Amino acid sequence: MKEVKITLVKSVIGHPQRQKDTVKSLGLNKIGSSVIQNKTPDIEGKVRKVAHLVTVEEL
Repeated sequence: MKEVKITLVKSVIGHPQRQKDTVKSLGLNKIGSSVIQNKTPDIEGKVRKVAHLVTVEEL
């Protein structure tokens, strides 16, 4: 299965609580933190919702 590296590049301050919860569910905490996740429809949907806050690289 393909993997993606997701990095938080913008702060969640001032954004709706749902977006904050989505970023936390991806495993991201601080700006610059990164996680490697399997590319599943669930992860793709979460990334789409917070696309303006994260960058995504395919591995």
